[in-house]
Amino acid sequence: MRYVKWFIIAIFWLLVAAFLHYTLPQTDIARITDTYEKRVDPGENSWFWAQADVGTDGTVPTRDVFFIQTRRENGDIMVYRNEDTGWGWPPYFKFDTSNLQAEASDMRSTADNPRWVAIRHYGWRNEFLTVFPNAVSLREVEDPNEFIVPWVSIIVLVLLAALFWAIWARWKRFWARRVDPALTEAGDRVAIGSSRLRDKFRK
Repeated sequence: MRYVKWFIIAIFWLLVAAFLHYTLPQTDIARITDTYEKRVDPGENSWFWAQADVGTDGTVPTRDVFFIQTRRENGDIMVYRNEDTGWGWPPYFKFDTSNLQAEASDMRSTADNPRWVAIRHYGWRNEFLTVFPNAVSLREVEDPNEFIVPWVSIIVLVLLAALFWAIWARWKRFWARRVDPALTEAGDRVAIGSSRLRDKFRK
């Protein structure tokens, strides 16, 4: 049972880590090579798409989605989708998809004369499931190796750690004050009852 317990705990924290890794913002530095619009029919991977633009009919299964093609300094290619998050989850409150696409188109560059762009996004890229990270904001940088401190992620993780510690500490105090004494009392009653039962049978 001990191994089952630790397996369940490990799976729980793995899911929490995956959720945070998908949801929290990340920043890539790359060169924008092209921008385009494509008709998308979300299916089994619909969880990894945001929603229709705010103000449009969100019940229509098929919609046009903006995409941003990039190439990093090491030559790797990354493609981002550009969708509104609106008032939904994750809470980025992104309503400027069209403006962001215009910025991305204006920042396109070639390998001979590169313009490096810091692309803030959330989500994963998975070719097998046709999943793309969602670009949230863009800003031009001079150095493709510039180190960007993930302040938002740090603050969120610190707050979550503090919340978890507070809940854990209160739970331990509750267990020590209420549950442990109740279990001890119940154990004493069982022991006394067993002792009396043995004495009765001996007589």
